[in-house]
This record gives sequence, structure tokens and C-alpha cells, in this order.
Amino acid sequence: MLKPFLSEAYVEAGCDEAGRGCLAGPVFAAAVILPKNFRHKKLNDSKLLSEELRSELRPIIERESIAFAVSQVSPQMIDRINILKASILAMHQALDHLKERPQLILVDGNRFRKYQGIPHQCIVKGDSKFASIAAASVLAKTYRDEYMRQLHESFPHYNWSRNKGYPTEEHRRAIAAFGTCEHHRMTFQLLPDDLQATLFLSGERSTISADS
Repeated sequence: MLKPFLSEAYVEAGCDEAGRGCLAGPVFAAAVILPKNFRHKKLNDSKLLSEELRSELRPIIERESIAFAVSQVSPQMIDRINILKASILAMHQALDHLKERPQLILVDGNRFRKYQGIPHQCIVKGDSKFASIAAASVLAKTYRDEYMRQLHESFPHYNWSRNKGYPTEEHRRAIAAFGTCEHHRMTFQLLPDDLQATLFLSGERSTISADS
């Protein structure tokens, strides 16, 4: 059973990200403030839930939360500042858009950067321990999956409607066959070393546009 809060004395916002390990697409993050009495027996770390159950929980979280916000950071920014900083930036942006200011921030994982002087607590596997972090993980994941399904319409070659930009064999085979597009994270290991070298040799890299 998820814990409803870390401290009853503070307004807590749970934060989590989705898409950190992907080869393509933005990293998304969500911040959620839940009522202290919020309970839902199906809520858990989004990675442990089916797509159907995540979709069922999303409107419940949005309706029952005191405040929630979702943000994204582009592949270009990820390449510029690195994925860890981009993930934290996405969380900060989500916190910026909350309609209520939290007094304590609960963050999934072990890394965060101080936000506007508000105390924070990093919690490893926090999305399977605290309801607000689990709720943030569900929102970040569902919003990102929806975004990748939309991108799939313009870039069907990569089948992002199924793999969502993660480094599956299917996705990597498509990169090898069709090259990259503007939604790929160019600082990531897109292919095994031998294929990566071939794909990115000067003058030999192919790039797909939405008009291709």
C-alpha cells in the first residue's frame, strides 16, 4: 500500500519523470499535490501498471488532485544540457505551473536541484512508496505516450505508437534503415558501436523529416 504522505504538516508535491531512457522524443515530468486522504487501491508506479490502467487512473488523479501540472523538455535541450539536467528542468517547469505552492517536494530517485527554496526529499523508488509520486509517474507516462502516438502519425517508420521511442530492437532497426529525425536524441547511443559509426560518418548520416 502506498503511503499517503511523508509529513502531514506540509503541502506535499510528488514529482516524477517519464522517457529518460528513450532514444527519441522529449522527457516529460509531472508534479502532483494530492489531498491527505486520497486513496486508490490501483495506484502504483506507472511502470508496474498496464496502459489500460494508467489511462483509467489519469482522469481520477486530475480530478481528485489539489493541483497537478505536466511539462516536457525537448530532445534538442536534452542534447544540450544532458538527460539528468533536462529531467530536473522538466520537474521544475511542472512545479512552476502548479496552482498551489507546495511546502515540501517529494522526488522519485536520488538526484534533484533545489527549487525556489522549498525543501525536497529524494526517494529511491518513490513511485512505489508514496501516492503523490506514483500519481506524478502516471501523468508523466500517459502524457508522454500520448505525445509519441501523435508523433507516430508523421514518422510511422519508427513505430513510436508501440515502442514510444525506447531503445527496442524494432526502433534501432528502423534507425539503421531510415536514419534519424529531429526528434532523436543525438547524444544518445542510438545504435551499436559499429552501426553508429556508419550512420554518423560525415556526409553519410541520413535524416528523415515529417515530409519524407
